[in-house]
Formats: sequence, C-alpha cells, structure tokens
Amino acid sequence: MKRQRLAVLGATGSIGVSTLDVVARHAERYEVMALTGNSRVEVLLDQCLQHRPRYAVLGQEQSVAALTERLRSAGLATEVLAGPAALERVAALPEVDTVMAAIVGAAGLQPTLAAVRQGKRILLANKEALVMAGALFMAEVRAHKAVLLPIDSEHNAVFQSLPADYVGNPARAGISHILLTASGGPFRTTPLERLQTVTPDEACAHPNWAMGRKISVDSATMMNKGLEVIEARWLFDVTPEQIEVVIHPQSVIHSLVQYIDGSVLAELGNPDMRTPIAHALAWPERIAAGVAPLDLPAIAQLSFERPDFTRFPCLALAFRALRAGGNASTVLNAANEVAVAAFLDRRLPFLAIARIIGDTLDALPVADMSDLPAILAEDARARAVAEDLVSCWQ
Repeated sequence: MKRQRLAVLGATGSIGVSTLDVVARHAERYEVMALTGNSRVEVLLDQCLQHRPRYAVLGQEQSVAALTERLRSAGLATEVLAGPAALERVAALPEVDTVMAAIVGAAGLQPTLAAVRQGKRILLANKEALVMAGALFMAEVRAHKAVLLPIDSEHNAVFQSLPADYVGNPARAGISHILLTASGGPFRTTPLERLQTVTPDEACAHPNWAMGRKISVDSATMMNKGLEVIEARWLFDVTPEQIEVVIHPQSVIHSLVQYIDGSVLAELGNPDMRTPIAHALAWPERIAAGVAPLDLPAIAQLSFERPDFTRFPCLALAFRALRAGGNASTVLNAANEVAVAAFLDRRLPFLAIARIIGDTLDALPVADMSDLPAILAEDARARAVAEDLVSCWQ
C-alpha cells in the first residue's frame, strides 16, 4: 500500500496532536512530510523526533536555529523554516497528498488556500477559512478539483449523514434542514448575573471536549457554534434558514440532517476528535481511531433544548452576519479574535466579548468582497476597529 503523505498545519494544537495520534496507530498508511507549530517549540521538537518529517515550520524566525541544532543532534535532517510564506510553501509541496488544516484563526486562511490551489486533499479544521472567505474558498476548491473533508465534529457528522453522491444541491437530495448540535459549554445553566465575573480559566473549562483556549472561549460564548453555522452554509450549500442549532449537553449526537420525508439521520459517538480525524484521513474507508465505543445504556439519557440568544448573543451575531453577507462574516471573525484575546489577557470582561463584536459590525458597513486582498484588508480594518473599542472599554 502506498502511504498517504501528510502536512499537518497546526500540529502542536489539540487537533494536530490528535491527528498525529491517529497517524501513529497506522504507520503503514501515513507518512508525515511537514509539521508546523507557532510557539510550542518543545512540542514540535517531540513530534519531529517521533514522526521525522522533511520540514518543520515555526511561527518565529528566532527559534529556527535552536530547533535545527537539536534536530541535528538527534540525527534528523528535518529542514526548519519560519513565517507565513513557509506555511504556504509546505502546504503546497508537490510531494504532499493531504493537508490537515488545523491552524486556529485567520492565520490559517492563506496556507489552506495554497493547498487548495494545488488540488490537494484538505482536511479542514480551520473554520475561519470559510467564515472569512466562504465564496472565494469554495470557488477555488471547485476550480482546482481539491477534495474537501470537514474535521469539525459537527460538520463531519453532517457529511456522514448526507447521501454519498451529495454535490451541494439540498433540494435534489431531499434535504430540509441541517441541525448542528452544541453542548452549551460551561455556562449553559450559570445564572446570568454570575457571567459578569467569569474568569478565563472558568471559560476554558469545557465540560466535554479538550480544546485550546481560544476555541474553548468561543464554545463558552457559543461563537464557536456561530462560526460553524457560517461554515455549514458554505460546505453544504444551504441557506441560513436551513441551518438550526440544538443544544445537546451530552455531546453524543454530533449533528443531524433532516430530510423532507420526515427522516432524520445522525452520527453518534463519544466526544473525541480522533473519530472525525480518522474518518477524514481514511475516507472513504474506515480505520481505528483509538476511541472507546459508545455505550448508550451507560449514557442512559440524551437531552435537547433550543439555544437562548439572551444567554448566547454571539450566536445571534453570527446568524446576523451570515444573513448580511458580503464582508460581515469577515468582520465578525476578526472582532471575535480581538475580543477573545483581550478577555484571555484579562483586558476585557467576558460579557463584553459580544459587545465588541456587535459594535464592530455596526461600525463597518456591509460591502461585497471579490478577492483575497480585499478580504485581508477588511480583516485588518475590522481588527483595528475592534482594538480601538477594547481600548475604550478599559
């Protein structure tokens, strides 16, 4: 069997670590060609020692020499690079078949697009690529015949619940709605007045999933689900009205597809990202992921509720941006990244995250964007507005 050759963008984050865990279980199937990380040099070093990639990419140039020396001392010839251009280079390597796109935030857009433009198999864990540039991104996927497989547990569940020949026409497939499930995060039942004093550590204590701090805060505000709503619109070519969010605290049903005949198909499993990762790595085959089988009698109960937009205003803002179109989703994402970073730095209270996002959306008029430079310029503009709002808050 010819081994699939991988580049893992964001290897040191939670998705990257889980990806390499699955890969290590199937060494006969996969060869790691490139690993990238931002600032967790020790983690990247350990990963290189285990997987022996040809390339390693860091976020900062100043760490290149030290990592190179340590790899040479261990007998590895891995070439160490740094910076955004290096990310795009390894994503587009001719010898790479598959790219795990797991860089968090807007920084993942350009290297993921570089891989798309080479017609690669893209395992998409970077939802911001579609939130910022959905129309452009999907047009590039079609133009270059790239294979796009969703990694977010919700979108992967939808993908598994769609007809095998689905090509983005919900009416022809008999699809009525897509239902994205959400755990509700750590504050689903917290008294609203208590949210005034939420700390970063409390917001990052997700009840079901182990994630990075930024994504954990997004889950606590339910902006993560809002971004997934926007991502689903582009991935599956559905309207905003065809997407619903359902709070499901147990995180066992990962999402559902409702059909016009009354059928509802769902994908179930334990909350472990190795399941969707293994599914996408091996698709259309199946491989073991190291995940324990689901024990429904032990779970005993599955419950559901509608989201409370008063408790979770960020979710409402995401629907607002999706319906507005144009630059609104780009603005939403940029403002959220700024506001969450300020909250994690203790420069902004938890409840102000939604205020900063809403005020940034109000400040920038809706406008169409036709190309990547325009998208990146609007992202920068929105970040500047949001930073000013955070400064005024202080």
